[in-house]
Parts: sequence; structure tokens; C-alpha cells
Amino acid sequence: MAATATQARGRTFVRSDAIQRVLAFGALIVLIIIFTAASPNFLQFDNIVGILLATAVNGVLALGVTFIIITGGIDLSIGTVMTLSAVMTGVFITNMHLPVPLGILGGILTGTLMGLINGLVIARMKVPPFIATLGMLNIAKGLALVIAGLKPIYFSDTPIFNQVAMGSLFGAVIPGFNIPNLVLVLFIAAIIAGVILNKTVLGRYTFALGSNEEATRLSGVNVNFWKIAIYALGGTFSGLAGVMIASRINSAQPALGQGYELDAIAAAVIGGTSLSGGEGSMLGTIIGAFLISTLTNGLRILSVPQEWQTVVTGAIVIIAVWLDILRRRRRS
Repeated sequence: MAATATQARGRTFVRSDAIQRVLAFGALIVLIIIFTAASPNFLQFDNIVGILLATAVNGVLALGVTFIIITGGIDLSIGTVMTLSAVMTGVFITNMHLPVPLGILGGILTGTLMGLINGLVIARMKVPPFIATLGMLNIAKGLALVIAGLKPIYFSDTPIFNQVAMGSLFGAVIPGFNIPNLVLVLFIAAIIAGVILNKTVLGRYTFALGSNEEATRLSGVNVNFWKIAIYALGGTFSGLAGVMIASRINSAQPALGQGYELDAIAAAVIGGTSLSGGEGSMLGTIIGAFLISTLTNGLRILSVPQEWQTVVTGAIVIIAVWLDILRRRRRS
């Protein structure tokens, strides 16, 4: 009887966890239908590519922060860590004249290092994630400005770097189908993140920490080690996003990045990742990222002022969190 009850609760959990993803996907389809009916320009190829590009960087950031939110934590520094990673990529490639692959690796590892520091501060020093990552937000922002000398770093001498994001492997295979590589990077990153979350020990402990950290600790798991690893992984995705945004705009802009963390967290929450921890998926996060970029793009096409676009996005996040609260109440 106890096993049957446990299995029933498990099935209920799966159904409940899928509800918000289904709602988010349904909302995305509805938005596409509404904007297509409102403007014939919405489904044009160039506009679709624009939506994909707008989703790519935010989506990569959202993948990383999804791991962290599932543990019950938060990372407010991902936007400025992305900026610092972009600046360091510029330093490695433009200032130090390293080969492009090494510069890209250096940019990604910069994000990993910042995430590692976040994890150490949170796990070892017991600083609350909100405060620790808020501090890192300002540290990364300041370092980016200092290292860049308050001015952009351009990749004019290495035009191949721009092709990393804006070139098109699709176009080379299928003439006319010029989907930028940046979109391909997003989907590859999403697949890798999904495999890590669902098929590895790190993924299992990510859910365990968010469901009941104390029980996980009492079962003999080195909670601090895995928490540090998860924040380092989140930083790695921020580093990748930094490299990609630098490649896309062909420069490292030291003042860019703050505010990206809000859209990334919103994408994860809209896609069903619970701010209370223990629940989330990479598929839901990608759906959430596409919903935000589609909404923003459609409102822009309809000439809705940018300030109202922000209001609508904020309202959607509140609704998503409210739905998460309702789901948890039904389970309890």
C-alpha cells in the first residue's frame, strides 16, 4: 500500500511538473497566432531569424541558471559575468593575440571561475545566494569596466570571430537557409544541459538539493561540493553566453549585461522551474525563453512602447510564479 501511494504521488508530481510547461507552450502558440494575424511581417523569415537570435543568448543564460534555481538558489550575477567573459574574450583575442579557439575557451572559463567563486562563498562561507550573487554582480560589472578601460574591445583584426556566431553552417548545407550558428549553439547547449540534468549524478543531486538539502546531507552526500559544482556549471553557461554575444556584435561591450539576468530567470520560471527548488526542466526553460523573445518581438512589431513591453513581461513572470504556488498547494 505504501509503495502504491508513493507511486501515485510520483505520477501526480510528473503531471503537475508538466502542467506549466504545457501552459507555456500553449501560450507561445497563442502568441504566434495573434501576432501573425495582427501583422503579416511576423512570420517573415528575417523576423523569425531575429526571434531566434534574441532567444539564443538569453536562452543559454537561462539554461545555466535553471540548474541553480532547481537547487533552491538564485544567481543574480549571470548578466554581468556574461559581460566580463565577453571582455576577457576580447582581451585574449584582440589584446593578447591568442588564437580564436583559445580566446573562446578563456572566455568560457572566466564564467566558470566566477561561478566557482559564487559557489564557494555560498557553500563554504554560508552567505545567502541572493546576497552572494548580488555582490558578484557588482564585482563582475566593475572588473569588466576596469579591464576594458571603460571602452569597447573590437574584433576588427579577427573577422573570423564574428562568424562563430553569425556564420551559418545551415546555409552552407542548404543554400538560402541562413540560420546563424548562434541558434545552433543554443540547441546544442540545451541538449547538453538536458543530458546533465537528467542523466548524470550532478543532475540527480541538483534535484535532491532543491527537494530537501538537509535530508541529502544526512544521507552522506557532500552537499557543499555539489553546490559549488552546480554554481560553477551555471557560470560556464554564462561564459558561453558572453563569448556568443561578443561574437554576435563583434565587440566586447563592458557596459552591457546588467538586466539580462532578469530575463534569464524569467525564462526558467515561465518554463516551470520552481523558485522553491526541486523542480524544473531544460525543455521548459527553452520554451520560456522563446515565449519572452516572441512576446517582445511581437509587441515591437505592433509598435507597443518598450516600457509597456517590460510591464507585460513582469506580469507574465508573476503569473508563472503564482501558478507554481498553486501547483505546490495542490500537492501538499
